[in-house]
Amino acid sequence: QVQLVESGGGLVQPGGSLRLSCAASGFTLDDYTIGWFRQAPGKEREGLSCISSDDGSAYVEDSVKGRFTISRDNAKNTVYLQMNSLKPEDTAVYYCAADRSSWYQFFLLDRDEYEYWGQGTQVTVSS
Repeated sequence: QVQLVESGGGLVQPGGSLRLSCAASGFTLDDYTIGWFRQAPGKEREGLSCISSDDGSAYVEDSVKGRFTISRDNAKNTVYLQMNSLKPEDTAVYYCAADRSSWYQFFLLDRDEYEYWGQGTQVTVSS
């Protein structure tokens, strides 16, 4: 079955950390740019960070720059999002997506244009 599966979400206190994983099955991530999004209740989906398929070039949205880091391990067919210094406003469902577009075009796509989406993982930041 071809799919992306996110994991690693949960409940964390403000200031804490989580590492999300986005694992591919049924296909290899080598040729894909992978990106992370989040969507909080009542808010628009927000692109956070993406990483290229070839040289590891990465883009990080200003709202999470310095706190979130994206990385990929092609040998494990997995992309990670390390989230530090979490805030209550980071509470959302986090999704990963894969597409063959370049990393600098990745967040310009419409939702239906991405080749693969994961099902999402809930992150709740609360004391």
